[in-house]
Amino acid sequence: MAGPAVRSPLSILFYVLAAAATQAASMTADEEYWAKRAQISGSYNRAAYVSDPISSLNNFNTDVKNGTEAATRRSLKSKYKGPCKATNPIDQCWRCHADWAANRKQLAKCAMGFGHKATGGVAGQLYVVIDASDDNMVLPKFGTLRYAAIQSVPLWITFARDMIIRLKQELIVTSDTTIDGRGAQVHITGAQITVQAVNNVIIHNLHIHDSVPQKGGLIRDSTLHCGVRGESDGDGISVISASNIWIDHVSMHHCADGLIDVGDGSTAITISNGHFTKHDHVMLFGGDDHLVKDRIMQVTVAFNHFGKGLVQRMPRIRFGFVHIVNNDYTHWMMYAIGGNQNPTIISQGNRYRALDDRNYKEVTKREYVTYEQSKEWVWKSQDDLFLNGAFFNQSGGQNERNYDVADMIEAKSGEHVSALTQFAGALKCREGKVC
Repeated sequence: MAGPAVRSPLSILFYVLAAAATQAASMTADEEYWAKRAQISGSYNRAAYVSDPISSLNNFNTDVKNGTEAATRRSLKSKYKGPCKATNPIDQCWRCHADWAANRKQLAKCAMGFGHKATGGVAGQLYVVIDASDDNMVLPKFGTLRYAAIQSVPLWITFARDMIIRLKQELIVTSDTTIDGRGAQVHITGAQITVQAVNNVIIHNLHIHDSVPQKGGLIRDSTLHCGVRGESDGDGISVISASNIWIDHVSMHHCADGLIDVGDGSTAITISNGHFTKHDHVMLFGGDDHLVKDRIMQVTVAFNHFGKGLVQRMPRIRFGFVHIVNNDYTHWMMYAIGGNQNPTIISQGNRYRALDDRNYKEVTKREYVTYEQSKEWVWKSQDDLFLNGAFFNQSGGQNERNYDVADMIEAKSGEHVSALTQFAGALKCREGKVC
């Protein structure tokens, strides 16, 4: 176990005492701090924006096609108990190798889609979480997850054993960080993981659930800064003004707000191999009708299983460009994919299985607009598989010419989704064995 040095406890204590003494006055200073952070991260976000998103779709779909020629179908009735299989190109990059634990950082080469540049803490040391407590928001204890998450140098975080980490406040993650739950069954509950005004983060192989709003207060967000935070939303993961983010193989359910929310100019994000269940507002991409900087938002949603007990927002989108590819939608009670403010949605090779209720057959929902206002929005379905009466209401008019090359992309059809999503969710990896 290794970890980078932080400022001395005495110097941090003096800072905390001064901050507490002027907490009311410091609110403006804290707001200015985060505004400056957002301004800096905005330059990274703009640099991560892809001016020709169709090229990213082409590259992604070529890799998917090449990587699934030998894929087999998933049985929905029982868990797979055979030899290790990697059934999509992200998993084929690292899974089914017995020495994966000795080569953890191979994962940093495996991201695809808009978040493909995310390498997390590949340039840093390994840090092992040995303590599941979360008792000090200002002076986190060495060995805890919070201590690792705030470090100001690249870090690859792993876990010594199975554990349940009950966060007392939101966990704020710094740039160049990987949280890698392989080798243990790690559950994060109590409060959200916040990825705010940072760049280059990987969150991998975690169970995240039962997050609730927390009142805020003095919370350290790096080794160099501790400030007053307002109440957190109770998301599972909240991505705010961030770029080059990859969320992979997470199992998520039962959070107070969204499971994964993305906004405030965030871009270059991939959400893959996730298993999402038992939740109402699943994913929100763009949280404000007036936040036009979300026009640069580009998100890939791939190889995920949207399962039992889900209601809506898988995702709901404002403004941005979202590539939804080879996901399995087996349950929605209102709609699966929706949005407003003219987002571009390309749905390719997904499987949509509607409920028996005739009121919930449509995959899509255009919110708070008339037909005349939304008929030009580019919402396209290509090679999707529709079951039990499900249907996707397509649109696209004058601006379609900017994206019609997508109509010619060769992608795996929805018939292959069972195999591609067969191992969605947190994996039961153990060192010395294939994962």
